[in-house]
Amino acid sequence: MPARRSRSASRLPLPTLREQLAQEAARLMIENGIDDFGLAKRKAAERFGMRAAGALPSNAQIQASLEERQRIFESAAHNDRVETLRKLAAGVMADLAPFQPRLVGSVLAGTATINSPIELHVFTDSPELVASMLEQRAGTVRNTQRRYRFGGQRTEIVPGFSFARDGAVIEVMAFPVDGERQAPLSPVDRRPMRRARRAEVLALAGI
Repeated sequence: MPARRSRSASRLPLPTLREQLAQEAARLMIENGIDDFGLAKRKAAERFGMRAAGALPSNAQIQASLEERQRIFESAAHNDRVETLRKLAAGVMADLAPFQPRLVGSVLAGTATINSPIELHVFTDSPELVASMLEQRAGTVRNTQRRYRFGGQRTEIVPGFSFARDGAVIEVMAFPVDGERQAPLSPVDRRPMRRARRAEVLALAGI
């Protein structure tokens, strides 16, 4: 099957092929709970038997297809999921108020899939204080880290903490205090990430 699909796919105009790959990647993200654009893109290419990197869609194309599929095929369930996650995020943000928390990512954008974590940015020069507060309120907290890209091709590894609450995974990334002024670049469009304060999250959740 992959070889037959590859031969037919190779005859498609490049824009059409990219669109089909974007739709397949979006389907995989929704149905398999994939939250990584690169992984979804590679799996979609494998299903089409494609190996040429130049034929792959951009993350922005996949995001557009993801939003379209969620709107058409799972509107009510998706809206309920996003609202629930935003309410949960607002509750955690209240706990983290001393660290000026901001919601980012798919929960803020409204494109969260079944396995999407709630991603929060907090600002402190003492990440251990964040860990201590989370342990008091969440119990088991796991250390984690994430590499972020900033303007000028600069990358930084930011420490963070991960825990579960009400069936959702919550990732709290601890930026330095001056990191509030410059958001890392979004993996979708390579522009500075949108960050939302708790009041905005409450309004989005209809509270």
